[in-house]
Amino acid sequence: MPDLRALEPRSLWNCFADLNAVPRPSKREDRVVAFVCAFAKQHGLTSVLDSAGNVIVTKPATPDRLGRPPVIMQAHLDMVHKAADGLKFDFDTQGIEMWVDGDWVRARGTTLGADNGLGVAAILAMLASKDLSHPPIEALFTLDEEQGMGGALGLQPGLLTGKTMLNLDSEEDDNFTIGCAGGVDTLVSLDYTEAAHGPEAPYLAIHITGLRGGHSGLQIHEGRANAIKLMSRILCACGEKVVALATMRGGSARNAIPAQCTAQVVILDQPRFDEIFAKEVAGIREEFRLIEPHLSITTQPVKPEHGHISTMADDMQKSFVLAFLAVVNGVYRMSPVVPDLVEASSNLSLISLGEGHAEWSGLQRSSVDSSKVDVARAFAAPFEMIGAKVVQDAGYPGWSPSAESPILEKMKALYRELFGHDVKVSACHAGLECGVISIAYPDLDMISFGPNIHEAHSEKECASISSVQKFWKLLTATLAAM
Repeated sequence: MPDLRALEPRSLWNCFADLNAVPRPSKREDRVVAFVCAFAKQHGLTSVLDSAGNVIVTKPATPDRLGRPPVIMQAHLDMVHKAADGLKFDFDTQGIEMWVDGDWVRARGTTLGADNGLGVAAILAMLASKDLSHPPIEALFTLDEEQGMGGALGLQPGLLTGKTMLNLDSEEDDNFTIGCAGGVDTLVSLDYTEAAHGPEAPYLAIHITGLRGGHSGLQIHEGRANAIKLMSRILCACGEKVVALATMRGGSARNAIPAQCTAQVVILDQPRFDEIFAKEVAGIREEFRLIEPHLSITTQPVKPEHGHISTMADDMQKSFVLAFLAVVNGVYRMSPVVPDLVEASSNLSLISLGEGHAEWSGLQRSSVDSSKVDVARAFAAPFEMIGAKVVQDAGYPGWSPSAESPILEKMKALYRELFGHDVKVSACHAGLECGVISIAYPDLDMISFGPNIHEAHSEKECASISSVQKFWKLLTATLAAM
């Protein structure tokens, strides 16, 4: 099997391998921050932390670029931690286990961390380089991008002097991104009355697994199944007179489409349950047979942990399940301005229910502020109607494309010169930090680009080796021309 550290460009892949040995979950990035600061010290560079914990490393220009204005290179340090169903993997102590599969680098059963680890690695490789031409570099490594853009939102003005920023957090090597969606996180909670059942009651776990999941911005338009929504559909079809809901767990991250969900239920009418469950599952499998070929919906007997089983009272269960069935999930509105671009969407992300209390969350996105507010209200509405507590944060802004961007024109010309054809230019429905960073630095000329990364935010995440080489060629040529 090929050695990842022997791949070209070696400097980048070695930085990526070193980075992936360091656990870096959102909101707990202390170890990777220490790694970056140690890396800077090792290479004789200055690093500073701002009040939000973001790391800024500066590097002087090479002799041929003296006197040129500095350029900001930016990527985020955290990654989504997602393991395949049934895989025991401790992200807090284990590094990502990678392997080379032809033109692809993959992880063994977990997210790869190419989002945004390859961007981080490219910046580190440039900071360590001795023979690559570049202007003064201000490397900005932000925190907590995956869980709410916390680092970018806390970025202080006055620390950066560059007027051009290269964001290395895009995932298609033939596309430059010049705009993105903003987002709102919605957190919901509900205390509910319980009903008691004796230990003799038939008690089952319903498991939904094998879904593709994926990025809730980049893949939201593909019609991938949401495991929490599917479970709500099954519970609604059965009804509160057939099953009583005891627990429910689903989802893995706020910005990932849920790929699994488990509900534990007491069966109140076995013949009716068997009939309804079989019919509903058959319908779901037929509907999703092309897009979700590995979908699995199974049941398993469960032994009660205590002498009784507590479930949601039937009147609340009916309201709860109907609210989940009605809640907005998926594409909300397509852009009337940009062809094939999702303007607004909603993703029901996570749920935890049991012992009289339930918590769940969703992420709503839009490239238009007014529709961002609208879709967030639509997501909240059915839950407010059943008396749940709904909390929505202030959100983060989108990034509006600029009609006059010097870095865009420069890189379009470089791309054509290097690769013999024109690059695509577009906005994306994912959240990028560019819009948030522009709050503190409103005059930045920004562009986002990167290598081909597939299935980010899922255990199927992979990165193309040849595309990373193309990305590196473009990045180094861009810096040499600035």
